[in-house]
This record gives sequence, C-alpha cells and structure tokens, in this order.
Amino acid sequence: MERLKKIGDIKAVSSNQVVSSPIGLGFEKLDRAVFDPEKAYDKVAALGVKWIRIQSGWARTEKEKGVYDFAWLDSIVDNLVSRGLEPWICLCYGNGIYNEEAAKVFGAVGCPPIHSEEEKKAWHNYVAALTKRYQGKVVWYEVWNEPDGKWCWKHGVSATEYGELIKATAAAIKEGDSNAKVIGGSTCLDGLRWINEVLQTGAAQCMDALTYHAYTDDEENQMHRVDSLRAICHAYNPKIEIIQGETGTQSRGDGAGALKGGAWTPRKQAKFVARHMMADLFDDVKFASYFSCMDMIEALNGTVGDTASYLDYGYFGVLAADFDENGISTGEYTPKPSYRTLQVVSSIFREDFVHVDLPVHVHSHPSQRLFRHEDKQKDLMFGGFRRPDGSAAFAYWKSTELLTTEYEATITLEAATLSGELKLVDLYDGSIYEIPETMLERDGFGHVLCKNIPMKDYPLLLCFGDFLIR
Repeated sequence: MERLKKIGDIKAVSSNQVVSSPIGLGFEKLDRAVFDPEKAYDKVAALGVKWIRIQSGWARTEKEKGVYDFAWLDSIVDNLVSRGLEPWICLCYGNGIYNEEAAKVFGAVGCPPIHSEEEKKAWHNYVAALTKRYQGKVVWYEVWNEPDGKWCWKHGVSATEYGELIKATAAAIKEGDSNAKVIGGSTCLDGLRWINEVLQTGAAQCMDALTYHAYTDDEENQMHRVDSLRAICHAYNPKIEIIQGETGTQSRGDGAGALKGGAWTPRKQAKFVARHMMADLFDDVKFASYFSCMDMIEALNGTVGDTASYLDYGYFGVLAADFDENGISTGEYTPKPSYRTLQVVSSIFREDFVHVDLPVHVHSHPSQRLFRHEDKQKDLMFGGFRRPDGSAAFAYWKSTELLTTEYEATITLEAATLSGELKLVDLYDGSIYEIPETMLERDGFGHVLCKNIPMKDYPLLLCFGDFLIR
C-alpha cells in the first residue's frame, strides 16, 4: 500500500445511527449468564452492527412451573433496542423442572422439549408468553440451536423430531405475536439430507427463513453450500429467506469449540471476519451474524454441579476477556483487531445498496512489483455493489489458506461506465487511499484501467463515487 496516499479512515458509526444493515453479531449464552452484558452494550453498539442474536433461556426464566421471571431478558432486550440494535431470539434450551435429563445438563443445553405432553405444553406456553411480551421489539425467532449436532440434540439427532418441533413452536410463536417471523434450521453440518428430512415434515410451510452456521476457513466453498441450501428451501417454499446465523473463528490456537487447534492469531481472525462477511454479502443473505461479541466458555456439554466440565474457553470474540474460577468472562472486554474490521465493514455496508455484477474486468498484467504476471481471475474472489445514486464498489481478494500464508500481490482492474472519484479501502483497518494517476489509465469515455494496484489475502474495496457514506 506504500505507493498509495492515505487520505483518511472509515468513520465508525453507532448502531443507533444505522437505519438498515445486513451485518450482525452474536450476543449468545446469557441464558447461562457467562458474561456481564452491562459492560458490553456500549462497545457492541459502537461497532455499528444492526442485528444481534440472543438466546431465550427457558430454564433461566421458568424455575417454578407456570411462573415466568423475564426480568433478566427484559433488561437485555431493552438495552439492545435502546442502542439501535435489532435483537433476534434463538428459542432454547430445555428445562429441568419438566425433564429429569435436562436437570442434569448445565443450562439444559441440547434437551429438546419433546418427551412428554406436559413438557410440550409447557414449552408452548413459555414461547407464546415470550413472543407476546416482546411484541414490537423482536420480530424474528429461531427454533433451537444447531439441532443437527449431538451437542444440541443430546438423546440422538433426528430431523423428523426437529421438523415437528418447528411446527409446534411456530404455532406458539404466532399465538403470542401473529406478526412474528419463524426461523428454522440453525444447521451447522454440511450436506442436504438432514435439512431435506426436516422440510419434508411440513416445517417449510411454517418457516420465513432458514439459518445456517459456517465454521470453516474456506469462504468460497461456503458460498456453494448457501446456493444449495437456498435451492432446497425454495423447492418446498419459495418465500424462505436465508440467514447466516453464526460464523467465526478463534484468535488463538488453544481454544475450545469450532476450528480449535488451528494456528489462529488476532490478525488471522480479523482477516477471517473480512473475508466471511464479504462472502455473505455476495451470497445475498438477509443478514449475517459474526460469532461472537466476546471470548466466553463454550458451555455446551457441562454437567450441573461439576464446574470443571464446562470450563472450555473459546476465543471467538471481537472483544477479549479474562475468566474467573467459574468460567465467567471478566476484565475490561478489550477490542481485538477483528473488532475494528467488523466496525469498518458495518460502517460501509449499511443503508441502501445491492450486490450486483459490475462492468469490472480482472486482468493478469506483468507486474514489476512481483517480477511476474499477476494472478489470474480464477484464483480470486470478487464481487460488486451499487447504491441508488449510481456509486459502486468492487471487493476483491486472494482466497489463500488463512492458517499458512500472509499474501500480498498486485492486480489490474479494468472498469467502464463507472464514474466518480476512485478510492481504495483496506477492510482490515479502515484506511482509505487515493490511487495516484500514474497507476491509472483513462480514455475520457468512462473507461479506466487501474494498473498493478495492491491485492491482499483479505478484501480490499475499490470505490467509485460516493459509495462510502459520510
């Protein structure tokens, strides 16, 4: 980037300044009270994300049969809404007062309410009471979390059982709030068999959206998965929208949970955020959620009374945390590099814009910077965006292995009919650059050749006109 002139930085915006955005963040596990939300609200809102995923916590809310204490969840919802965030709720998990097995599991994780008529009725009543309570504050409700994983459907994964739970829960959701939207899926495993069996139960007719979870270092293959999920959903119900409900990675290699053991660093995590958020925008999902707001215990397989069984620390957060002897996230909740990256993406990709094909062509020119020709188009990831005023942006990167490489090169981009001042934005840290005229070739007819401009292993954004909102 040293041949370019830095002219500014992407300005952070708070969530209450954002009217619409497809960018979201996870605020999960408060059903198990694993972090202090009071210390997190302002830092999360300062990211400028819009959507925020929370978990409903049946066991935390109904500790005596038929008696609901929503005070803890009221505080979370109200704090988020007052800061301009739009919470969506994952309805989970079980409740030990209705199920002896659930009483043994920390947070009753993975114990679906399907084993007795009493349990089913109690779940219905709880869901209906919850959606009625948050009418006007929460619209989207997700049925369960990762039901295709044995950690979240502990007695043995069953697509048919889950499909029936979607239908029963949808009825309860609508009883409480007829305008609420129902999300099914929350699928974390690759393939189509399980979701096909779920949809065959008739659950598709109750669903407004399907969520998928994407814990992979390869965002390109993930895009193919989204295409197939969208196609199978639309075979049953063309109105189903697609939501990326969780994606993320660790900032260090000794964490528990998804992608554990990899050679992760804070820098690699930030590049993951940029790459996956952009891939989600290329996929035209309704919204995309990064997991998660902060480092916290995974707490999916704990046993009640055995604290050591759930002291499994995950380092997925854009905020770093310390931990006390009970596994609760403590400290000041300090921003990592990924925090700034998510803030940059949120600031740019808000309000009115669409993902479109742009008249931009990728060339492989000789590059003095590389002593070789540039990478060919087939080796790159790229996509375009437009705003109603005609301004545009073109994102591109080399999708190398995040864990093994640190890649820099150059690229030559040819654009036509795209007017306005050119700027190049580094999505990692929000730096804005001016491209010197010596690297541009113009013909006066709306055609420009950007010669040997920088390319990295995370997205850079070439902007035409006023795509960047001030």
